[in-house]
Amino acid sequence: MEPNFQITEKKLKLVHNIAELLTKYSIERRPLLLRKENRIRSIQSSLAIENNSLTLEQVTDIIEGRKVLGPPKDIHEVQNAYEAYERVFSMDPYRVEDFLEAHRLLTHGLVKHPGQFRLRDVGVYDASGRVVHIGARPQFVPSLVEELFSWAKNSDLLDLVKSCLVHFELEMIHPFEDGNGRMGRLWQSLILSRWNPLFEWLPIESVIHTYQQGYYDALAISNKENDATVFVEFMLEVILETLEEVKVSERIEEEKAEYVVLPVLKPKEREVFEQVKAYLEQYGNIGNQQAQELTGLSAATVRRYLSLFVKVGLLTASGSTKGKLYSLGSI
Repeated sequence: MEPNFQITEKKLKLVHNIAELLTKYSIERRPLLLRKENRIRSIQSSLAIENNSLTLEQVTDIIEGRKVLGPPKDIHEVQNAYEAYERVFSMDPYRVEDFLEAHRLLTHGLVKHPGQFRLRDVGVYDASGRVVHIGARPQFVPSLVEELFSWAKNSDLLDLVKSCLVHFELEMIHPFEDGNGRMGRLWQSLILSRWNPLFEWLPIESVIHTYQQGYYDALAISNKENDATVFVEFMLEVILETLEEVKVSERIEEEKAEYVVLPVLKPKEREVFEQVKAYLEQYGNIGNQQAQELTGLSAATVRRYLSLFVKVGLLTASGSTKGKLYSLGSI
């Protein structure tokens, strides 16, 4: 299946502006300063669009292993989403089995059939309860998704535009009983990350949440017109604004860093800290065993170094003694 859309002057300008901003970043040269924070923002925003009540602070606490008071279902959604986001970017965006596995990760313990295409008809309703869209008949869902992924895999269309089209078509097919919006947004990020690794960490969902009504309106207009142009243009605007926001955030963090006085470390302590810091910038947290493997030091020596880094504010620690995890501190 080939989605219906038009190449417009507005679309070309947005693509040009996005590409221009991307050239100013080099994820290989240095990771995003706010990488972990961006992932948390993505998760909180994507869930908030689907009426999850937890705040950014609560989502952060859950991901960092702290207890939170809130609806159990909402907490479970956060835990599932974090696991899904940690694993999905190693998946193949054009493999149906991976698509189903990502849905299973997102929804296990929350829906009756996690990781399975729906077996009944579904409708999409607006705030007043009016039906605004009917998903594809269930017997056609597997073949429609297969055809969409086959088209996307073989299409020479720029990934920026292609990812928007896949997102739109997944919302129209509505392949699952629940979780369709989350999957559409996540799958667009996965496709984009294959084009540029920066998109694995870019909180696109956060800007979608800001313009949530515009997101629904763009879907509705494109659905009504049987033409994805309006939705593609909306999503390109979202991507551009997200890049601009991240650029500003990084500049602020860099300016703040100029005024931070780092603790005085001995040469060996500094060497170990730089190893741990590089690991944390990529993976978010580290345990004692991982730190031993990373540095080649004994368990006792690693514990001493990590305790020192926590004491001087370079790291923060969470969890029990045996399962303690360390992440970068505020200094």
